[in-house]
Amino acid sequence: MKDFLKYTLATITGLIIAGVVLFLISVVSLAGILSTSETETIVKKNSVMMLTMDGGLSERSIDNPFDKLFGDNMTTYGLDDILASIKKAKEHEDIKGIYIHAEYLTGASFASRQEIRDALVDFKESGKFIVAYADAYTQGLYYMASVADKVLLNPIGKIEWRGLASQPTFYKELLAKLGIEMQIVRVGTYKAAVEPFIEDKMSDANREQINAYINSVWDQQLAGVSESRNLSKEKLNEIADKMLIFYPSEECVAEGLVDTLIYKNDVRDYLKKMVGVDEDDKLNTLSMNDMKNIKRNVPKDKSGNIVAVYYAYGDIDMGSSSSVYADGINSSKVIRDLRKLKEDKNVKAVVLRINSGGGSAFGSEQMWYAIEELKKEKPVVVSMGDYAASGGYYMACNADCIVAEPTTLTGSIGVFGMFPSFGELSKKVGLKYDLAKTNKFSDFGNMTRPLNTDEQALLQMMVNQTYDLFLTRCSEGRDIPKEELAKIAEGRIWTGVMAKELKLVDELGGLDKALSIAVEKAEVENYTLVSYPAKKSVFSSILEEKPTNYIQNKLIKSNLGDYYKSFRLLQNMENADFMQARVPFELSIN
Repeated sequence: MKDFLKYTLATITGLIIAGVVLFLISVVSLAGILSTSETETIVKKNSVMMLTMDGGLSERSIDNPFDKLFGDNMTTYGLDDILASIKKAKEHEDIKGIYIHAEYLTGASFASRQEIRDALVDFKESGKFIVAYADAYTQGLYYMASVADKVLLNPIGKIEWRGLASQPTFYKELLAKLGIEMQIVRVGTYKAAVEPFIEDKMSDANREQINAYINSVWDQQLAGVSESRNLSKEKLNEIADKMLIFYPSEECVAEGLVDTLIYKNDVRDYLKKMVGVDEDDKLNTLSMNDMKNIKRNVPKDKSGNIVAVYYAYGDIDMGSSSSVYADGINSSKVIRDLRKLKEDKNVKAVVLRINSGGGSAFGSEQMWYAIEELKKEKPVVVSMGDYAASGGYYMACNADCIVAEPTTLTGSIGVFGMFPSFGELSKKVGLKYDLAKTNKFSDFGNMTRPLNTDEQALLQMMVNQTYDLFLTRCSEGRDIPKEELAKIAEGRIWTGVMAKELKLVDELGGLDKALSIAVEKAEVENYTLVSYPAKKSVFSSILEEKPTNYIQNKLIKSNLGDYYKSFRLLQNMENADFMQARVPFELSIN
C-alpha cells in the first residue's frame, strides 16, 4: 500500500512538473514569436512584395497562439492587412512590384476578392508591376490575378473558368430519420434560410433570387477580367462553356487568359528581369509578415481627431462570447463599444464595417438602437463586406451613408422562427414523458412534442410584429415609403449593384470609399485612423481561450467543412434566440 501511494504521488508530481515545464516552454516560444513579429521591417532596394494566397481569409488578422502550439500550419490572412500592405507597397519607393502566388484562399467570398482586386488596380497606377503565377488557378483567384501585367501558369497547369453555381443542401429527410421535426414560422416569400430544414428542393422564389444574384456576381467578374485581359464578355462566356480546365495549358495562352507558361522554379529569375537586377543577384522579397511591420510614411496627426473603423463580422449572438476566436458578433459587446465611441470627444466619425449574414433579431434591434444613438453625436458610415444581409442589414439601415461592393450580398429583409420537436426521437430512444400544469401555456417551449395550433398562432403573431418593426427601421433609415420597401423586402437577397438601384445602399466601393465619405461628413482635415475593437495580445488570448474549446472546434470544423454552421445552429438551438433575421447558413456560390 505504501508503494502504491508512493508511486501514485510520484506520478502526480511528475505530471504537475511536466505541465508546468510545458507551459513555460509554450510561453517562452510565444514570447519569441511575439518579439520577432513586432520587429520593424527594413526595406531593401529593388524589393518585391510577395502576395501569397495559401490559406484562409478573415476580415481582420488574429494571432492565434494555439495554432502555433498545436501545429496548425494553415495561415489565416486578414483582409485589413492585405489591403494595408498593398497600399504600403504602392507608396514605398524601394518596392518595385507585387508578385501574386495563387494557390488557394478559403473563406474569401466575392466582395472580399473584389476589394483586393480594386486595391491592386489602384497599385498599378503607381507605374509599378504586378506578376501572378499559379500551378492551377481557381476561378476566384484567377479573377484577382487577372489584373496582373503578366499572368504566368505552370506548363502543365490549369485554369478553372466555368461560371457560377449555387447548390443548397437539404436536411429534411435526414432530420426525419433522426426523429427531429423543425417547425417554422416566417415572413417573406424569399426568406430561404429555413428551406433546408423543411423542403427537399429549392422553392420557385428561392430559385428566382439565386439565379438573379449569381448572374449579377458573374457579370461583375466578367467585367473585371474583360477589362484586364482585353477580352469581351461574350468571349469569356464562350471560354467558360468550353471548360478550359480539361484542355492543355497552351490553350489558356491561345484564349488570352495567360501570357506565359513557366515552371515555378524559373519564376524568381523572371521577377529579377522585371525588377532589373542581374540573374546572379539576390532578389529581395517581402512576405505579408514583413509588410505588416513596415511603417507608413504618414505625418503624425497632432489634432487629436480620430476616425474610428469598427469591425463587426460573423453570426449575430451565436457562440460569439464563448471563445476569443469565435467568428461572431456579440451584440452586448458591440453596444458597449459604440457607447464608448459616442462618448469619446476625440472620435469625429465612425465607419462601421459589417460582414454578417445576420442572426438574432433581438440582438440586431439592440445594435440598431446603439447606432441610432451614436449617429446623434457623429457621422456613421457603413462599409459592407461579403455580406450585410438580414440582421446585418438591420444594423446598417439607419447609417448616414451605406457603401457596398458591387458583389456584396445584402438586403434579405425578413425574419423567421425555428422551433424543433424531438418527440419522435424520444420515442426511438425509449423516452417517455408525463405532464402536470396550471395554465394553458405553462408548458410552452416543450421540445418533446409538436406545437399546437394556438402556440403556432402566437409565434406567427410575434414573427409578423418583428417583421413589421424591421420594415419600419429600414423604411425610416433609408427614407423609402414602407409600402414601396415591402415590395423589395420579403427576405430577398440582392447584390450591392442591385441594392444601389433599389436605394438600399448609397455608394459602391470598399472600405477606403467609406472612409473618405466619413471624413468629409466629419469635416476634418487632419485625423488618425484607429481600428476597433482593439486586437488582443497573444498573452491575453492564452488566458481567455481554453485549449479544449480550440481542439473541439478544430475537429468539428475539419470533419464537417461547409456543414459546420448548420451543425452549430442545431448545437446551440436551446440557447439561440427563437427569432432569427439571417440568410441561409450555406449561402455558397462556387
